[in-house]
Amino acid sequence: MTGSLCTITVLHGDQTGEELLKEALRILESPRIGSRVQLEHCDLSLERRRESDNEVVHEAARRMRRSGLGLKAATVTPERAGDVGSPNAILRAEVGGDVIVRTGRRIPGVAPLGGVHAPITVVRMAVDDAYGAREWREGEGGDEVAFRTTKITRERCRRVAEYAFGYAERTGARVFGGPKYTVSPVYEGMLKEEMDRAARRHPEVGYEPQLIDATFALILTRDDALVIPTLNRDGDLLSDMVLALYGTLAGSESLMIGFEEDGRQSVVMAEAPHGTAPALEGRHIANPMSMILAVAALLEQAPTAELAACGRMVREATLGVCGDGTRTADLGGMARTEEFTDEVLRRIA
Repeated sequence: MTGSLCTITVLHGDQTGEELLKEALRILESPRIGSRVQLEHCDLSLERRRESDNEVVHEAARRMRRSGLGLKAATVTPERAGDVGSPNAILRAEVGGDVIVRTGRRIPGVAPLGGVHAPITVVRMAVDDAYGAREWREGEGGDEVAFRTTKITRERCRRVAEYAFGYAERTGARVFGGPKYTVSPVYEGMLKEEMDRAARRHPEVGYEPQLIDATFALILTRDDALVIPTLNRDGDLLSDMVLALYGTLAGSESLMIGFEEDGRQSVVMAEAPHGTAPALEGRHIANPMSMILAVAALLEQAPTAELAACGRMVREATLGVCGDGTRTADLGGMARTEEFTDEVLRRIA
């Protein structure tokens, strides 16, 4: 907070990601919201990351730790070894970003797939596991063997489990699913142990543990709200599938939750769950819903009741616009990117 204003750190990005961030900023700068927030901008475009040898990413993390709230555009992660790599990895490491939350939910006017109707929230470990693992190969020809060493920590498993049960308690959902703890009782079993402990701390929350493969199949048969704690790789796969069930990856926001060493939540960074979509750059047909819903979710996490109410207003307006038939091409509509945002602005005015 700066005086009576709430500071939001805005992290600019690349390609269509930057275009959609600009649509989100139109919402943040609208009269009903703009008078209550102060925006500070950090350029995380690939060009600036290379120019600064990632110092702009470190500065963005420092700013976000101070503000507690971040809104990030999608960014390019170069494939070449020795390049600047992923800014998300740096941000997560420096703000204690151990949990990613993505919720698939009904989009008004859009029929979901597989018969799902109630919301499904994936609470995913944001670091460790298959990402950042050490990899190497030995041997040649048909005898060549690839190796990988992965790790998870007790504290991160605890944070995933506790956040999942806390979220389920707040929303009236059931905690469902889990890792492959029967095949991997030592490694994946660590998350299951923390889920069981969180269940004892939250006895009022419905709890139905399942193996991850059964989880993928069973969510297609459920009609109740679910919260699914996962390891990093499992959650990456599952959250994309869950969002697609409701019509589009652009239909929901993605939240990265940062923690202090004592486990207190300290940072929320909101972004779209999809990438930079270079094929859509400059065509004005990309769906801005996820970035606008990222604004809504961020405001709902803000420290004042007025901004939280603004967040709910933005969410309802966004879903209402879609329900009234203003949709982009990915949802079978003909609205251009800016036209969708125009309609949301008209509603919140």
